[in-house]
Formats: sequence, structure tokens, C-alpha cells
Amino acid sequence: MIYTKEVELMCPVAKGAKHDCAPIPEEGKWVHAKEIKDISGFTHGVGWCAPQQGACKLSLNIKDGIIEEALVETIGCSGMTHSAAMAAEVLQGKTILEALNTDLVCDAINTAMRELFLQIVYGRSQSAFSDDGLAIGAGLEDLGKGLRSQVGTMYATKSKGVRYLEMAEGYVTGIALDENDEVIGYQFVSLGKMTDFIKNGDSPNDAWEKAKGQYGRVDDAAKIIDPRKE
Repeated sequence: MIYTKEVELMCPVAKGAKHDCAPIPEEGKWVHAKEIKDISGFTHGVGWCAPQQGACKLSLNIKDGIIEEALVETIGCSGMTHSAAMAAEVLQGKTILEALNTDLVCDAINTAMRELFLQIVYGRSQSAFSDDGLAIGAGLEDLGKGLRSQVGTMYATKSKGVRYLEMAEGYVTGIALDENDEVIGYQFVSLGKMTDFIKNGDSPNDAWEKAKGQYGRVDDAAKIIDPRKE
């Protein structure tokens, strides 16, 4: 340790009260986090790239400072999906401090890592009050049975109105309109379920029919339009 001459000439003053760091909630416990290994929890971070063309949702399950599970979801940029593939390989096994200081290929993923880091070291994790936290594999539960990200895609113009393209349930195939041409429901096909049906031996046509569904007052519709063609 190197001290300046001014500091060396100072007389010592004893430290009085000990002001410890504030405890943070972690997996059902209150923890005085002083080192990276003191951090545990499951949480999410959302990031965006410099041109704000795409976004990333990053979910990490951290145990004793180590990333044990990583889920990387991206939208809006084709290159970002390839960056996510690389980031998913890089993240697991690193400490959260290593991950924060690692180039995760894409601005949006790096930003998501920064936001997630801030949340978890301040005790704002999703598992803060869950005894022993969430099991490794909890990230997959965010995706549901079809293991597909939940995506919503809507398009609208002033002159022609709204078009539902993708809902949480799946790919929208039809929008139900009433006699006033107002939306009252939609038809969809779950592409994840359809793919699973095909993998299990169903023909594509049978799989398509089995994976179809609808929401709202579709049966009362005056007409149903294809949101991509009409």
C-alpha cells in the first residue's frame, strides 16, 4: 500500500461505530452480501441495443455467485438471435461479476446483464422470499410446455386499423370482426404444439388442426379476416 506524505503525517483517529452493509433478501434469508459468492437468486434483466432496434430478456439462476442456468430471449433483430446462442454458451459457469465484465456479443444482451446485475445485488430477485430459491430448470417454466418464448406482435395503421399477428397462444391466423368491423376475437395455431404433433407422427394437416384454437367471441363474428393478407 502506498500513502502520500500528507497521509503519513496525519495522526490516527480510531473508528467508532461499525456501520455494516444493509442486509438483502435472498432465497428466504437476509444476507449481508460482501462478496460475489454471497449472491444467490433467480431474476430477469431487459436490455436494448444502441440503435434500439432489438431487445433482450435475460433470465439467470444464480447460486453462491455462480450462474447455474441461463435463458436468453431476443426480439427485433436477426443477428441478436445468433448473439444469444453464443451468450448462452458463455454465461453458464461464470460468476455474475465475470459475466458483467464479459462481452456477451450484443449490446442488448450486455445491457440486460447490467440491469440484472443491479437487481440481484440489491436484493430485487424474483426468488428473494422463496426458501432455498428456485430449482435449476425454473427458467424453462417461463417458456411453458412448448418451450417457446411468449411473443406479442401487433401492427396498426390509422387508415386500415389493427392487425394481430402473434399472441401468447401462438401464430394468429384470423381476426374476428363484428358488424361494425371491430375486433371481437382471434383464431390462432400454436406452432410449438403443431411441431410436437408432427414429431410424434401426425401428418402436417392433422397437426395443424389439432394445434388450432380461438379466443373471444369468434363464433359471433360477422366475418373473419387473415391479418397478413386482408
